[in-house]
Amino acid sequence: MGSLHRMAVLCGFTVLLASTAQAEEWKTAKEEDGIKVSLSEVAGSQYKAYRGVTVMKTTMAKLRALQEDVAAACAWIHECKSQKLIKHEGNEGWTYSQFNTPWPVTPRDSVTHITTVEGADGSLTRKLQGVPKYLPEEKGFVRVTQVEGFWKFVPKGDQVEVTYQVHTEPGGSVPSWLANKFVVDAPFNTLKALKERAEK
Repeated sequence: MGSLHRMAVLCGFTVLLASTAQAEEWKTAKEEDGIKVSLSEVAGSQYKAYRGVTVMKTTMAKLRALQEDVAAACAWIHECKSQKLIKHEGNEGWTYSQFNTPWPVTPRDSVTHITTVEGADGSLTRKLQGVPKYLPEEKGFVRVTQVEGFWKFVPKGDQVEVTYQVHTEPGGSVPSWLANKFVVDAPFNTLKALKERAEK
């Protein structure tokens, strides 16, 4: 039993190390205006995960207010056409978003479950999880089949470090040039526009 226990512990560590290693395979794709965008391959997916990191001279309260005003947030989210809050319950929210895509690609829409978690260090994490079946499909849109990611805000004195990380499966067929452009533009343009508003 002792050796079995040791093996189980060893397997646990191996899994932990493997997942840590996978999370570190981020390659910098763009660094401009104080925003760093990195990309990572995702096992079993042809679409890369993206991560954008920047520091904003603002307050946690202002960032939280900008995030929680769901309809207005569409103005700073990359290629967002419209967005609305479907339901809000405690620290959970469900949003419906529609996105623009260049012709001839059919526009996308998504339903996202957002869970807000406050850290003991004063940080705030908003976990993003796609729930494509939560609402019936809309005519003229292809439903994004998978969304997984988070927003994280960490206070650093009079500044806040902001991380925006997401992996999506856009559903339907998306040309590789568009997918490759989106994974860089989405975090960069979103963070840049959010920063402009947060630092006002």
